[in-house]
Amino acid sequence: MTTIPLPLRFRGAPGSPYTRKMRAYLRYRRIPYELIIYNSREDHDLPVPRVPLLPTFFLPDDDGQLVGVTDSTPLIRRFDAELEGRAVIPPQPAIAFIDALLEDYADEWLTKPMFHYRWAYEADVAKAGSILPLWGRTAVDDETLAKIADLISKRQIERLWVVGSNATTGPVIEASYRRFLRAFDDHLKEHAFLMGARPGSADFGVFGQLTQLALFDPTPMAVTLEQSVRTYPWVERVEDLSGASASDDDWFTPQTVPDTLRALLHEAGRVYAPFMLANAAARERGAEKVETTIDSQPYVQKTFPYQAKCLRWLREAYAALGGDDRAAVDSLLAGTGLEPMFAEASG
Repeated sequence: MTTIPLPLRFRGAPGSPYTRKMRAYLRYRRIPYELIIYNSREDHDLPVPRVPLLPTFFLPDDDGQLVGVTDSTPLIRRFDAELEGRAVIPPQPAIAFIDALLEDYADEWLTKPMFHYRWAYEADVAKAGSILPLWGRTAVDDETLAKIADLISKRQIERLWVVGSNATTGPVIEASYRRFLRAFDDHLKEHAFLMGARPGSADFGVFGQLTQLALFDPTPMAVTLEQSVRTYPWVERVEDLSGASASDDDWFTPQTVPDTLRALLHEAGRVYAPFMLANAAARERGAEKVETTIDSQPYVQKTFPYQAKCLRWLREAYAALGGDDRAAVDSLLAGTGLEPMFAEASG
């Protein structure tokens, strides 16, 4: 019997791509939930997680006490394992690995254009600064709202360095987003989702970032519409897939992965892989900055410990694959630029 109480209760906000990722996931899986909007009147006397991030789920620990739990990727795997029906982790191990890899690309690289566009352009700063504080409550006078908007904007702009948005990296990030959109549009011409005819965890990872890039922030919204006519309606549709069908035959197999998905893997190998490797190397030698070359251009940002963990987890998943499944993954990754991420794990 599951130890997860239903309905699931979690704290989040519409402006958080990971909140949107998890809400869409719960809707697709038809898991009952209660979303507590951050800073609303309902948001009080709740357990505080060790790392205060959105979304935060309130789940029982080993002693039955409710604790705040964050991190969307392991939460999806926990819910898939403990709550039956309409799982988003593909059953074929090689495809499940590719799904996890693309989910991490969305969570750890596509979040860079999301944060960059929101806080690097005047129109986007103005919109986000004024609207983000009102999602919790609209009963705020204009003077107070202006002060809060200024505070939020300054704080987030100062954090651009953390996620890698600066004058040096901006062109790299923006070019990568445009290429992603074109490759994604090509994929959507023939396939409903990244993993086939039903969504995998990677779909919800990509969706979360696109709720902001395609639907909210004005600059990337214009870029999205210019580069991919299919992305905007796809995001609107994935918002609620509770009525979508799901068959075991809907997943790609290693033999049926299309060239359009390989193209998306190639884009991840072009930017995400070199960043993840450089970040892990910087972390290992205790460097405060990642300084590398991505897409033949200089790239520099603050070293990010969590992304070093993400690389380690992916390598552990790769090492755990059986011989045939690992061979299938190697074949799918060949020539994409992602292979160096797993060179150590293959030894």
